[in-house]
Amino acid sequence: MKVNNPEISVIIPTLNEEKYIPLVLEGLKKQTFKSFETIVVDGGSEDRTREIARKCATVLIERKNGVGCARNLGAAHAKGRILVFIDADTKPSANLLATYAKVLNGNDIVASTGPIMPLEKAARKLNLPFKLVSVLMLRFSILIGRPSIIGSNFAVRKKVFDKVGGFDDNLITYEDWDLSNRLKKVGKIRYSEDALAYTSARRVLAWGVTRYFFYHFGNVFLYHIFKRPRRKYEQVR
Repeated sequence: MKVNNPEISVIIPTLNEEKYIPLVLEGLKKQTFKSFETIVVDGGSEDRTREIARKCATVLIERKNGVGCARNLGAAHAKGRILVFIDADTKPSANLLATYAKVLNGNDIVASTGPIMPLEKAARKLNLPFKLVSVLMLRFSILIGRPSIIGSNFAVRKKVFDKVGGFDDNLITYEDWDLSNRLKKVGKIRYSEDALAYTSARRVLAWGVTRYFFYHFGNVFLYHIFKRPRRKYEQVR
């Protein structure tokens, strides 16, 4: 969606997402909050991703390795005072943008995030693990002052995002939690229950819960102990 003087800029990194990008864009069309622009940052797709996205979004190209680079490019071109980051396989609930606009209307909150549930019907068995991670663990991390924002669904004030330097371009994984650690130093991060999004569980389904858990648990260890999170995150399409 293209509007003049948007309040919110929605930034979506993509790479060969022709299967999912229509769901994301359709979800944005149904938003109750209308003052927003959509920016798709593509990493060099070889399918119809860019063709589909151009119908209702500004499309930028960023071929560097890493989703953080793509999100930073989108933020650099954003016109809104609020940046909302969602992934190409993540469908927003109808009130997602309205919720973030309301939460970030005050002066004490610099960023916000919300629950993420599985998109596919075949992944309904994963509802409980998703709730444990995107609800209980996420709320607890904010409560104890160690926020762990999930990059597929969160909002941040653009001025604050720019102030902390955005995402670390050198990180291939853990870039969202790394940003969380810097954001907490300049203001409060709020968990917003109504900021619901549905994301594809394709990686969990392909890897299995055990492999997925140990990959990310190990990444937490590598980041906090050695400051070197994993450099590889295989594509699952």
